[in-house]
Amino acid sequence: MHQYTQHQLHRYANALALFTIFYNLLEGLVSVGMGINDETLALFGFGVDSFIEVISAVGVWHMLRRIRANGGETRDEFEQRALRITGSAFYLLTLGLVVTAGLNLYQQHRPETTLWGIVIALVSISFMWLLIHYKVKVGTTLNSPAILADAACSRACLHLSLVLLASSLGYRLTGIGSLDAIGALLIAWLSFKEGREAFDKAKGLSCSCSCPSS
Repeated sequence: MHQYTQHQLHRYANALALFTIFYNLLEGLVSVGMGINDETLALFGFGVDSFIEVISAVGVWHMLRRIRANGGETRDEFEQRALRITGSAFYLLTLGLVVTAGLNLYQQHRPETTLWGIVIALVSISFMWLLIHYKVKVGTTLNSPAILADAACSRACLHLSLVLLASSLGYRLTGIGSLDAIGALLIAWLSFKEGREAFDKAKGLSCSCSCPSS
C-alpha cells in the first residue's frame, strides 16, 4: 500500500466504505427475507443488524469524504446524529430479540431450517475478513483512526457472523430448536454492545469500535 499516493489511498478507503454500505443492504434484505421464510430468529436478527450497520457505515463514509477534503478526523453533527440513531436502533433490536427469543424458548419453537443461516454466515465471514484486512492496511498506512475504527466495526460484524454460523450449524447437526433462540440472544448481546459503543462515539468517548488498538 505504501506505493500509492495519499489521494489514491483515500479513494480506496472511500470505495471500501461504499462496498460495506451496499453489501450490508443486500445482506440485510436476504437475511431478513430468509429468516422470515424459514422462521429462524437468529438469521432474522442478523439481517436487521445489517440494516442498522448501514446507518453507521453511512456516517463513516461521510467522515472519510471530509478527511479527503480537509484532513479532519473529528466527528461532525451529521456523524453524531447517525451514531445516536444507530445506538437507539441497536437497543430496540436487543429488546425485540430478547423478548422474541424468550417466547421461542418457552414455546419450544423450531425453525423450518437453518441452512440459509449457514450459507449467509459463511459468505459474510469471507467478505468481512477481506474488508477488515484491507481497511487495516489502508488505515495503518494513512495513520487514520477513522479508517481503523471502520475496520473495527467490520470486525464486530464478523463476530455476529460467527455467532450466526455456530447457532445455525448447531441446529443443523443436532436438531435442538433452542439453539436458534440462544443464537438470537447472543446476537442481542452483541447488538447491545454496539449500541452502547455508538452512543460513546457520539459523545467523543473511547470504545472498542473506535480505537485502533481494537
